[in-house]
Amino acid sequence: MINSVAQFNEIVRECTENLDAKLKGSDDKRHIILCGGTGCLSNHSEEIKVRFEEILAENNALDRVTVNLAGCFGFCSQGPFVKIYPEDTLYCLVNLEDVDEIVRTDILGGGVVERLLYVEPGTSSRVARQEDINFYKKQRRIALHGCGVIDPEEINEALGMGAFQGLKKALSMSRQAVIDEVLASGLRGRGGGGFPSGRKWAFAYNMENDEKYMVCNGDEGDPGAFMDRAILEGNPLAVIEGMAIAAYAIGAKEGYFYVRAEYPVAVNRLRIAIHQAREMGLLGENILGSDFSFDCHIRLGAGAFVCGEETALLNSIEGKRGMPRPRPPFPAVKGLWMNPTVVNNVETLACVPYILRNGAADFASVGTEGSKGTKVFALGGKVNNVGLVEVPMGTTLRELIYDIGGGIPDGKKFKAIQTGGPSGGCLTEEYLDEPIDFDNLVAKGSMMGSGGAIVIDEDNCMVDVAKFYMEFICDESCGKCTPCRIGTKRILEILTRITDGKATLKDLEELEELADTVKTNSLCALGQTAANPVMSTLRHFRHEYLVHILERKCPAHICKNLVQYQVDAEKCIGCGICMRACPADCIHPTDYTPEGHKKPSVKIDQKACVKCGACMDGCKFKAIVKK
Repeated sequence: MINSVAQFNEIVRECTENLDAKLKGSDDKRHIILCGGTGCLSNHSEEIKVRFEEILAENNALDRVTVNLAGCFGFCSQGPFVKIYPEDTLYCLVNLEDVDEIVRTDILGGGVVERLLYVEPGTSSRVARQEDINFYKKQRRIALHGCGVIDPEEINEALGMGAFQGLKKALSMSRQAVIDEVLASGLRGRGGGGFPSGRKWAFAYNMENDEKYMVCNGDEGDPGAFMDRAILEGNPLAVIEGMAIAAYAIGAKEGYFYVRAEYPVAVNRLRIAIHQAREMGLLGENILGSDFSFDCHIRLGAGAFVCGEETALLNSIEGKRGMPRPRPPFPAVKGLWMNPTVVNNVETLACVPYILRNGAADFASVGTEGSKGTKVFALGGKVNNVGLVEVPMGTTLRELIYDIGGGIPDGKKFKAIQTGGPSGGCLTEEYLDEPIDFDNLVAKGSMMGSGGAIVIDEDNCMVDVAKFYMEFICDESCGKCTPCRIGTKRILEILTRITDGKATLKDLEELEELADTVKTNSLCALGQTAANPVMSTLRHFRHEYLVHILERKCPAHICKNLVQYQVDAEKCIGCGICMRACPADCIHPTDYTPEGHKKPSVKIDQKACVKCGACMDGCKFKAIVKK
């Protein structure tokens, strides 16, 4: 139990020396670190860890080699990962069968397993160190500090990486000085709104009230987004520390983590981190010998997207249905149980210790004039390098997609990037050189959101993309206000008519009118931004909507009811694979036998076809095409 700053400093000194020895090899040991993020765990990284331990035990090497799981390495399309310290060798796409070779060749033999090293696209050279891979070169880890390096279930490693140094500094300052430091840093909320965090803290600080609360919003619900989850899985103590600093600044003694129950790994590691922090005296009464007392608790969300909105989240914590409240009053004035409450998301709080530890000027030196620091993106979709990316604000979309993301697979043409999830919009090729920041993305018709970035290529239908997001919004609307509850349903019905080939130009007019109505009159941000994907696709890809309506065709051959599967008789050899694969029994032989073929070609009964695509998937001769 730590009772003073002096005692804390001594423990931190020892933890730092131990971690440095591990990373630099001065402890005369080898250290095997595996990615323990959800993606790699689903690809058996925990089983790989157990296999390492078994083989090392067989070779009597466990006394000089350690094996641990860390947080997400970020480069998800290349996982599971194995990193070897102190050499810093990174092995990619490792499976159970590779473990014996890594132990035999590297751990015991001192060599490198060349075939498991990353190969940069377009080159034949293999890259052994993480920092030399293009995916990582333009990144800067602030919110992801420690992720992929430390064991997230071992507080001593977090202390060795600087954990609670920011809180120690904050406790030596006045509450107002801490708020001023965050204001000077330019930190804005990373949850989607981009509101200056210091201003939100100041509102709550200035409220005279016996009870105040600090809440961490970990209800990450955007399709394709996993930034907050990765932070909680990789370095939960950074978020706990950020919450404690914020609580000190506003005068709160109690805090709540609101995390969706679909994040079991994150929740488990967060529980362990809270327990370890309590045992060490970094949570609880008189932290570091000061008069500041603070503790936090976990509340599990049921997975409702609307609970990402802070007032709906507060209702859920109180045991009520997760529905937004009218604002004002804002939570900083009347929040949890009608007491002043600050709600910050995971990534925002993960940045706070860095600001206190390194100073506001250091954080503000990164980024653009109106958007300071870095931003974490979940880069996905039609891009070679799928994963978690943290880049300085001001990085261009081109750098994100091509330099870090490695471009579009199979040489396909870039079409758009959807930023901000269901609340955002699509940005086309003309915006590739635009810097990424809060205000610039909004000006271009999209938004930062929480950090989802889905790349779309020429094979995607933009009407179908808009329909996908509207289906999500309809499912997730809480139903409290009529514009959102009814309006989004009517928008989805129009989009469905368009993709079914049953719409008219009048539908297009009504679609735009409805989108404006829902945006203007909805109660919370879910409804107010629900039509953004529709409006941005109409703005940039109106011609695709017109082709669907006027020609009854889908240019990308995605919309099932506007697609026909046809047989190229000259390529078809009559093998019958497609007939056996067809669930509707709608493929039959013809009377025509192509020259040089022994069997007749086949034809598809278009009226009976259910458009499942099983015939095209099964054809080895590419004789079936979509038109």
